[in-house]
Amino acid sequence: MSKKISIIVSVYNEEEVLFEFYRETIKVLLLIDNPYEIIFVNDGSTDGSRSTLFKLSRDDENVKVIHFSRNFGHEAAMIAGIDYASGDYIVCMDSDLQHPPTLLPEIIRKFDSGFDIINMVRTENKSAGILKNITSAGFYKVINKVSDMKLVSNASDFFGISKRVADILRNNYREKTRFLRGYVQNVGFNTTNIEYEARKRYAGESKYSIKKLFRFSMNTIMTFSNLPLKLGMYAGGMAAFLAIIMMIYTVVSFLRVGTPSGYATIICLICFMFSVLFFIVGIIGEYLGLILAEQKDRPLYIVEEKINF
Repeated sequence: MSKKISIIVSVYNEEEVLFEFYRETIKVLLLIDNPYEIIFVNDGSTDGSRSTLFKLSRDDENVKVIHFSRNFGHEAAMIAGIDYASGDYIVCMDSDLQHPPTLLPEIIRKFDSGFDIINMVRTENKSAGILKNITSAGFYKVINKVSDMKLVSNASDFFGISKRVADILRNNYREKTRFLRGYVQNVGFNTTNIEYEARKRYAGESKYSIKKLFRFSMNTIMTFSNLPLKLGMYAGGMAAFLAIIMMIYTVVSFLRVGTPSGYATIICLICFMFSVLFFIVGIIGEYLGLILAEQKDRPLYIVEEKINF
């Protein structure tokens, strides 16, 4: 019997692309001899996405829709889709058509060959600017340097996982600060990569600003590494070393000329040391914030409505 395929699609104000995404995706799925479901997760959209999804689900019972009560973020939407997916093979992708639906047959062939995880690796992103491409490449280099986990460079939120990987994500990876593609690569099992060229967005604009990407990157680094705490320790050690040098200089100056000179230097050193101290306190505060979020144990998302489940 053919394995069932679940397509997970996060939606946030994508009214302009939903019909075209469905048209291209269903065209491919109908050529594949596998039962399927397409799960759209509406992450609190404020445009006409909700009514568009209603029309799609009304005309095709294999189209399932999850409406969040508000915007919980892209990561939460993908996790919700995985939580509700019933397929043997699960593919997560975006609705803006940068992730080509035409690659679905190749992904399924990899699953049929025994792979549990298929990372889709971008070779080029035509819609991203130079700054975004540079920061994206830098992010992977940094996270691979500072953590024990090694991520596949340029792996995207376009990936495939088997049912047993999905079960592990549902039961064991429920952190409030989420990095789904990192979790997927952290699970292990048989893994392979497929390279692809990210197309230009069919319509609309990316919902990820540089500010959001920076915050997301910092949270990811702090979640997967304790390097920021070590940086604070190293900075504190350097400040202590400079303080000792300054103390020796002050004592020697006093013994040689009586009243030591260089009080401006001492003031600058004190300011530097306090800056280091506040930097360390800030890092500790960030980690305490992450710990507090975990201890509160608030839901990752809240479902307002489900359709065709």
